[in-house]
Amino acid sequence: MAGKMTTAQGTGILLVTANVGSLFEDPENLQKTWLREFYQTVQSHKPHFLAVHCQEVGGKNYEASMSHVDSFVKELLSSDAMKEYSRARVYLDENYKSPEHFTALGSFYFIHESLKNIQQFDFKAKKFRKVVGKETCSETLESTPSLEKEKFPQDYFPECKWSRKGFIRTRWALPDCCFDLVNIHLFHDASNLVAWEKSPSVYSRTRQKALSYVLDRITDQRFENVPYFIFGDFNFRLDFKQVIERLCSSTTMQAERTTDTNEVNKLIFRESDNDRKVILQLEKKLFSYVNQDVFRENNGTLLLEDDKELSVFKDRLHELEISFPPSYPYSEDSNQGKQYMNTRCPAWCDRILMSSSARDLVLKPEKDETSITYDNIGANVCMGDHKPVFLSFRITAGAGNCCQRGENIFCEAPM
Repeated sequence: MAGKMTTAQGTGILLVTANVGSLFEDPENLQKTWLREFYQTVQSHKPHFLAVHCQEVGGKNYEASMSHVDSFVKELLSSDAMKEYSRARVYLDENYKSPEHFTALGSFYFIHESLKNIQQFDFKAKKFRKVVGKETCSETLESTPSLEKEKFPQDYFPECKWSRKGFIRTRWALPDCCFDLVNIHLFHDASNLVAWEKSPSVYSRTRQKALSYVLDRITDQRFENVPYFIFGDFNFRLDFKQVIERLCSSTTMQAERTTDTNEVNKLIFRESDNDRKVILQLEKKLFSYVNQDVFRENNGTLLLEDDKELSVFKDRLHELEISFPPSYPYSEDSNQGKQYMNTRCPAWCDRILMSSSARDLVLKPEKDETSITYDNIGANVCMGDHKPVFLSFRITAGAGNCCQRGENIFCEAPM
């Protein structure tokens, strides 16, 4: 990385969320492109502290992809682009043989050599420990003291069959502040037809319940409350019923049914005139709209008024203004960088959210706002079905209150 980095202008922070499931389906092509674009983002923003939250690590078949996961991690830890990051912590949930615990989450943290005093919280001992060297933890994360990990309880969400959804929380202390970083993966829409039935959809309400569960857990009384950033694949979707009404306002709808159960298995929306041209076809896993440009023009921001799932949490969670296209579902064809798949309605699934106190760290009044960037990675190339999303900002001296570390500011045992 060109140029000598210092913390004189504040501590540079880069937060990245990436659903990487596609990378392990085609590691030869997609993984190389993904890493190149990721390294370019790191080199462009030159963070002192870099956090990468991954979901669906290993793809659909983790056991078959184990070797690909190992090579992916080794590449990140040893690449020339990351050589100035002298300390690292990698947490991989590889416990795929235990479906009651497995989340397929991976959290990566890199600390630049110029950042001198950084500590990580030990949730068992309830104190901070100095971060030294590079470590990878991929065994049973439930017993790892440097994090909290939970899979959403099956009895808490009985309507959702076996899935790999949950969260991992870590806590970090910089010289001027400390904060929690939460990697999260929420429930998806299982069927377009079911999502279309109600506004908001049943899936939206399940995600709301799950996110409330996480927020309550990370702000309970077990530990001191600190600013938190929660970033991952929230699977937030546009209000599907309203989007279809908007896109198909001058159409007539035809429903096709199965012969055995008489259930609707396809909806076809046609123009009332113009030779009854088909505008939209909808099935359980089909969303075929006549003009994808509507999701790309002006970065799709005209559809943001239908992006409503976060509004329920307006008093607890904040987000910077979105100025990038929907992050999902992109084509997995390595030659298609901007094309969406005809499976789901494009949506901003991948997000970086924050508490009010964390927002204050990012948007400190005297801060130069040009140093803040909220965007996607690899806009013009194939990154898999999800485009990674990042937030880059700087924490200036005195930006936040230090955690109540007391005698634990200087700890003897490294973590």
